Amino acid sequence: MSYDTGTEDLLASVEDGVLTLTLNRPAARNALSRAMLDGLARLLGEAEADPAIGAIVITGAGGAFCAGGDVKGMAARNASGEPEPIDVAIARQRRNQRETAGRLHAMPKPTIAAIPGAAAGAGLSMALACDLRVMADTAFMTTAFAKVGFSGDYGGTYFLTALVGAAKAREMYFLSDRVDAAEALRLGLANLVVPPDAVLAEAQALAARLAAGPRVAYRYMKENLNRAFSGGDMDDCLDLEATHHVHCGLTEDHKDAAKAFVEKRVPVFRGR
Repeated sequence: MSYDTGTEDLLASVEDGVLTLTLNRPAARNALSRAMLDGLARLLGEAEADPAIGAIVITGAGGAFCAGGDVKGMAARNASGEPEPIDVAIARQRRNQRETAGRLHAMPKPTIAAIPGAAAGAGLSMALACDLRVMADTAFMTTAFAKVGFSGDYGGTYFLTALVGAAKAREMYFLSDRVDAAEALRLGLANLVVPPDAVLAEAQALAARLAAGPRVAYRYMKENLNRAFSGGDMDDCLDLEATHHVHCGLTEDHKDAAKAFVEKRVPVFRGR
């Protein structure tokens, strides 16, 4: 089933409980337009609350993932001589970041980035905000910000530091060099590296597997992991795990899975 995103810059469809969002500006390597960001924010918000959707895949059209911000558009706006008031620009940027990258990271459903090609700047940040990343063996990642005089946005400094450590994150930001798929896999930035024509299918198959799994458990599992990811102290994490573990033990999913284990059959999860 296809969705009306409100813009040609973003495509959306649902199959097997998986929402696939496609950044659709291939001529600009899927650079983020305002219309794309608005559509992405709205659909992610709706997907978070939609019980029919169990997992989200975000990808890019035309062989790229996302080149980040629309630098050509920025240059045109700069040349127009009519800059946006700084307070308005900051408020809009904060809202966009929280409703896109922030939501991909925090929503109580698994999110997967399918990376067929370049993931740069804010595009890399979006990919790192997801729970898992499937990457083409010909693709690459780069922070890119230093090359255009930016400090970085969409949570990239937060996600990258947590994933690879402070020293490597600083190197990747300061130098803005390319990281190929093999190095991304070694660093833990990619979970799976496959041929380019298999990226989306592999990501969607993984998402469908997750969508058919124990959704209540995944919700709490992700909250536990995010609490640890953001530096929660040990006792706080232990207490949160205990609360969620006992809650999951009362669900139909757990009870059927325990019974299925004894009966040597595959459990059927219903998300309740």
